[in-house]
Amino acid sequence: MEQFALEIIKDSDKLSFDVVDYAHHEEENRCKFEVLHKGKFIASFEPDSRGFLHICKNTGDVDEEILHLIADKLEIMNF
Repeated sequence: MEQFALEIIKDSDKLSFDVVDYAHHEEENRCKFEVLHKGKFIASFEPDSRGFLHICKNTGDVDEEILHLIADKLEIMNF
């Protein structure tokens, strides 16, 4: 498990998140990436067979457009 900070820009606002990467996620109930905002779980992502991330769990606390921006940034980081 590795944790790192991730920042995205939406409408000229910089938003900061923490991402937990479960590199060896073998458990069926755990997604590869969990995203936290101010210490609170907001969503998780799972890669498909082509490496594109899809929302695995979503608390609904954050706009889905922001979640897509997070996924895009994670994909660029080549996870």
